[in-house]
Amino acid sequence: MTIVAQANALIEAGNPEQAEALVAPLLAGGTGPIPLWAILAKSLRHQGRPREALTIQEMLANALPGNLGYRFDLAETLLLVGQFDRGWREYHHRYSLDHTARIARKVQRPRWDGRPIPGQTLLIHDEQGFGDTLQFIRMVEWAKERSQARVILEVTPPLLSLATRGFGFDELVARGSLPPAFDVHCEMMSLPMAMGFELSRLPGRMPYLTPDPARLQKWRKRLGKLKPPLVALCWAGRDVLYNGQNRAVSLATLAPLAMEGVTFLSIQKGPQAAEANAPPPGMTLINLHDAIKDFEDTAAIMSIADLLISIDSAPAHLAGALGRPAWIMLGHVADWRWLTDRADSPWYPSLRLFRQPQRNDWGTVVAAVAGELRALKTQGR
Repeated sequence: MTIVAQANALIEAGNPEQAEALVAPLLAGGTGPIPLWAILAKSLRHQGRPREALTIQEMLANALPGNLGYRFDLAETLLLVGQFDRGWREYHHRYSLDHTARIARKVQRPRWDGRPIPGQTLLIHDEQGFGDTLQFIRMVEWAKERSQARVILEVTPPLLSLATRGFGFDELVARGSLPPAFDVHCEMMSLPMAMGFELSRLPGRMPYLTPDPARLQKWRKRLGKLKPPLVALCWAGRDVLYNGQNRAVSLATLAPLAMEGVTFLSIQKGPQAAEANAPPPGMTLINLHDAIKDFEDTAAIMSIADLLISIDSAPAHLAGALGRPAWIMLGHVADWRWLTDRADSPWYPSLRLFRQPQRNDWGTVVAAVAGELRALKTQGR
């Protein structure tokens, strides 16, 4: 096994410090093979040292500008540390890699470059996961203002109904259907690059999504007699196979949240939803899994609940888009959209972030959330 393979295996096994120790001595003189520098940057990034990784990643991108994998790694680190200008430009390479090229949207029209195009039609289409759409759909309104175009918005079917109450589009269509004729297009997560988006523009209109009145009435009838505080709870992301240690815990891990006078509402979907049938001792938990049919139900429940507690997942972005209070539990090396070293989010003023002080330390995070929940309950008396 090569040194690079050994180091990569250590990182994948959750031992980036050992990977660094393996390769760093070989680069101590300031020179060495490019793959060793790349694995060193990866080990630093996985340790939560993005600025040290960034220096190496910039060197790699400058030395090998045609290596789009290195440039995409650079993009995510730039975005993580808040360097949006170059970060968005490099993020454009997300569909140019060997393992992502097959999922790129092939559109036989020019990509919008941010200039006004009055009299033309702009197709904006979503991509990737639900959380990405919920986070970036706010930019459709800004694109409408900048482009002066007729805007067609295409979103994934599970979010279509919720999107009808968004802003900035003239027509809404479901992904997978044939959209009306258009002149130019733009992926939703390429809008920041097209518009030269900066953090200073956040958060913009808040909330930018709203619950369906009929669903609100339905859920108020079901939950209206419960004594507050009501806390919606989600402990696993949709795709736990990807970055699972940062995006999923067991319900048992949240046992310290159990306290008298707090009623939890499980909005967990997927395989781990069944854990709600056997909550930790002392936790009053109502399992709403079978009654939640779509995002409209989840949005209505969040609008009634006093708080959402969630691990990094689509519910976090939905709560933020709705302007609802939410406490988000983050792994030590969080996704780039949560930035670094802050307990708030410029994207979502209603969110608080609880970060692991070190890798895999969910105990400290849950203890901090429990302490804040206890204080919130006391204030509500």
